[in-house]
Amino acid sequence: MRNLFIYGTLRHLPLLELVLGRPFGAIDLSAARLPGYRVSAAAEGPFPTIAKDEGTETSGLLLRGLSANDFARLDFYEGAFDYDLVPVTLADGQAAEGYLPQPGRWTSEGPWSLEQWEADWAALSCHAAREVMSYMGQRPRAEVDAMFPMIRRRAYQRVLAKQGQHDARTLSGKVDITHHSRVYANFFALDEISLRHETFRGGMSDQIDRAVFIGADAALVLPYDPVRDRVLLVEQIRMGPLARGDETCWQLEPIAGHIDPGETPEAAARREAQEEAGVTLGRLEPVGNVYASPGNATEFFHIFVGLADLPDQITGTGGLASEGEDIRSHLMSFDELIALADAQTLANAPLVASAYWLARHRERLRSEGATAKPDGT
Repeated sequence: MRNLFIYGTLRHLPLLELVLGRPFGAIDLSAARLPGYRVSAAAEGPFPTIAKDEGTETSGLLLRGLSANDFARLDFYEGAFDYDLVPVTLADGQAAEGYLPQPGRWTSEGPWSLEQWEADWAALSCHAAREVMSYMGQRPRAEVDAMFPMIRRRAYQRVLAKQGQHDARTLSGKVDITHHSRVYANFFALDEISLRHETFRGGMSDQIDRAVFIGADAALVLPYDPVRDRVLLVEQIRMGPLARGDETCWQLEPIAGHIDPGETPEAAARREAQEEAGVTLGRLEPVGNVYASPGNATEFFHIFVGLADLPDQITGTGGLASEGEDIRSHLMSFDELIALADAQTLANAPLVASAYWLARHRERLRSEGATAKPDGT
């Protein structure tokens, strides 16, 4: 049995429970202090780093009597952050071990607050930890590390889902999930679920078996220049049409991209507009917050029309090579856009929705004057 000193996010007890796989009430823990070290915020992410600093002390918790299995689970979780287990001596002379970062791995950036982290990041981190730990014994840690950016996006989707608004007329019924397993995970994931649900007539349904595609929330924006009365579309190859057997694998779309953990949909729309098309957006007009396909997918779209200055020379190619993006932009008059929508030659649902939203609100946007400034005013 070994002792462990923890100073960072694992002091959030729900997260500690998920990592160790047992309730914290079954863990022997107490307050402790580690001399000669300072905890700081890591510039690279919403978590702390620790470094030697003589004359200071770091407060934390001492976990006593941990088993080999406990440390195996901790190693699996901490491995994603490049923290190594090293011996330390606490202020009261007790010997313990602690997870310390590899030298130079993280950049210290001012003080770190557990309370602020809990307010901002605890829910997301617990969702992510639940998925990470589900792969223990199933996937190599290096494979899980490679998936971690998408794991965090899937976790953030669950946080954003709590902010959703729903029509009060819909049923808020009981759902009994009898089986839930993840059968595939990489950039996206696929879950199989068996359930019974409350029916409109009362009582519970028979068991139904379904599969659901697990994606992430995305921001989509159609740039619109109200002075020139035109829009900017992007074009890139899409896997859906390719897998369906559609000969038109390159599709016209609004600008779109996943919302990064901690990012607002509005900030994601502005970032993606710069990355994909070099466009600086002014005021964002919300079009809708919708599921892409609620019958079989968690993908959720935050759709905007973004006011922008769209001169002739703004078109070109863009996208991030690191994300495998090869994107071409197109300028199109409003009349051309609506003609394509009416002819049903736009195969992208958010683009069609944005086109008809713009048809309804175009005169208002044009009457309000010149393109909004980049700050949204």
